[in-house]
Amino acid sequence: MLRIAVAGTVLVDHINGIAKYPSPGELVNIESRMDAPGGCVPNVAIDLALLMPGAEVFAFGRVGRDGDARLAADKLRLAGVNADGLTESDKCTGFTEVMSVAGGERTFFTCPGANADFGAGDVDFDRYAFDRLHLGYFFLLDKVDRGDGQKLLFEARRRGIKTSIDLVSDSSADPEEVRRCLGLVDDLIINEREAAAITGMAADADPRVMAEKLRGMGAAGRVIIHRPDLSLCLSERGLTAVPSLVLPEGYIKGATGAGDAFTAGALIGISLGLTDSETLELASCAAAAALGAEDATGGMMSIDKLKTKFAKTGRQKICWQI
Repeated sequence: MLRIAVAGTVLVDHINGIAKYPSPGELVNIESRMDAPGGCVPNVAIDLALLMPGAEVFAFGRVGRDGDARLAADKLRLAGVNADGLTESDKCTGFTEVMSVAGGERTFFTCPGANADFGAGDVDFDRYAFDRLHLGYFFLLDKVDRGDGQKLLFEARRRGIKTSIDLVSDSSADPEEVRRCLGLVDDLIINEREAAAITGMAADADPRVMAEKLRGMGAAGRVIIHRPDLSLCLSERGLTAVPSLVLPEGYIKGATGAGDAFTAGALIGISLGLTDSETLELASCAAAAALGAEDATGGMMSIDKLKTKFAKTGRQKICWQI
């Protein structure tokens, strides 16, 4: 039985469909609107529960006393996630205004709200039994970014709980706290922009070099880097790369939550003991499923259905060999 906790950022995404992103001073109509839970906790937790029905998934985070909080909790519970670990705050539930252009381009305006209050004391290790803790997003959680991230990861490791983390893509954020946490992380699952923020390298640098540098900076377990064309894993088994799926024209409805879906797929692959290649293949299929829906989790399905859906879908070519 998979027992996993997802802790950190809880948001509600207000997804606004637009034809194009406006230039300064230009007016663009909002053609559609959808409200859906977002952030690391709802996205990853719901995807985990949908990918693997029957798994025990726990959500930990801070929310306000408002309609967005009720929406997030209801959606989590509807998917089979235990949402009793959501703690109320005097601040509003965090939210993001997502400007989504057809074809996948998206821009975010976020308000952290109650997420700023989330810290080490908000994960009840004694009340809930789980084998893995995923913490995200660094750069968006004030207390976590000021030391509570280390406290949470240390306590999890002390109890024999496997750990993984995720970041938000914020090039202006100070990555020093993440660097200090690397030695407490069993599985680092990030995209190329986040890897660039930690390493100080360019986002278009060779991901193999990025992964090796992260290992040299203290990442003791798996280092997984995903980007639009491929995903890569550096582990004790060596270096593995898997190309992304070639999706048909018009398939992509939105990119919101694709990275979180990749993370959920990777966590399940790791937890089930799949090979690094099988783990990356599952993760990339999960990300592709997310791309087929406007919201973050609407396209997710069970592993068996996921494999069937993309069984005949080709993959891109990688210009280099491992």
